[in-house]
Amino acid sequence: MNTNLSAESNPGDVTKEQLINDFKVVVADAEALLKATAGQGGEAMASTRAKVLESLAVAKAKMADAEAALLARTRAAAKATDEYVHGHPWQAIGIAASVGVVVGLLIGRR
Repeated sequence: MNTNLSAESNPGDVTKEQLINDFKVVVADAEALLKATAGQGGEAMASTRAKVLESLAVAKAKMADAEAALLARTRAAAKATDEYVHGHPWQAIGIAASVGVVVGLLIGRR
């Protein structure tokens, strides 16, 4: 059973591959728990259950960190966009109109 979730130097740098690997570990631990409860009881089952709970707790913490990092990046992007639009309103209108035309053309091609 593998309960070593990938270590992070910075919780904001969580990558998609690391999250996938962490959830694979959680699934493997859950499968081990099912196997342990099917044929064994007592200490082996309690040990496996504790490892699964630990893996789930770490995965949830990493997901919370990833969500917080994503929210921080989204807020920073929104603030930068707001500042740009206030500083260059006509350029922003031109960009928005161009994007609208492209989207309209793409939708009209269907």
